[in-house]
Amino acid sequence: MDNQNYCTVLTIAGSDSSGGAGIQADLKTVSALGCYGMSVITALTAQNTTGVSLIHAVPLSMIEAQLDAIYSDIHVDAVKIGMLHSAEVIQVIAKQLQHYHASCIVLDPVMVAQTGSKLLQDDAIEALKEVLLPIADIVTPNLPEASVLYGKKIQGLQEMYSAAKNIAGFGCKNVLIKGGHDSGSESADVLYIASDDQWMTFSKPRIISNNTHGTGCTLSSAIAAGLAKEQPLIDAVYHAKTYVYEAICAGAGYKLGHGFGPVHHFYHYWKTETK
Repeated sequence: MDNQNYCTVLTIAGSDSSGGAGIQADLKTVSALGCYGMSVITALTAQNTTGVSLIHAVPLSMIEAQLDAIYSDIHVDAVKIGMLHSAEVIQVIAKQLQHYHASCIVLDPVMVAQTGSKLLQDDAIEALKEVLLPIADIVTPNLPEASVLYGKKIQGLQEMYSAAKNIAGFGCKNVLIKGGHDSGSESADVLYIASDDQWMTFSKPRIISNNTHGTGCTLSSAIAAGLAKEQPLIDAVYHAKTYVYEAICAGAGYKLGHGFGPVHHFYHYWKTETK
């Protein structure tokens, strides 16, 4: 029998002990979308649906060792980057990815958790702009994160267009600003493609649900899975947006914890069984 190859995705992010976001959400997403997931853990968080109570940074040497272990043995088709916490971690990740000529890099600039807990140190924002955005194939900030990168609050679709082009000026090839934090009946995401100076809008009906923990991690991982399967970027973004929308819909009726619950990553496969 001929050997088969997995489509592989490496996620570089923090661990969420509640399972709704971070490494756990990334691996669930990648698996649900038919890829093989690997991980480099940058931080451990004591976290549940109501907030983050403690962050324990993984030593830089351990982050480097995890990356070396993966790249010295396994081909990586796509990379998703999430919570990096500090400027030092960002520098190490950027250096290692460039050393290994990483491709299909999806950067989710995680700054604040769904519950409002701060996940990125102030000095890390400049490092993010200087060394990670220039090597990213696509960066996927939500509105608050995009506002930080843009330098002012973004309101409305027209400002999302302007902000996306401005953020691309840091060197990233494509920028997807997520409109989930906006208001209105539609949730619109704006994709700016720098090479064509082109904007595209991806819109879905807004879902009223408390179970939205980890949606940003899920979307960026879904895009990475699409790229790993050699989907064109626009198709990868479209399918990722659809997957997240359907995962929110499927998970809206569940109750988990006392705060923001997770989306249903495996809605395609699980039978509807509740208790």
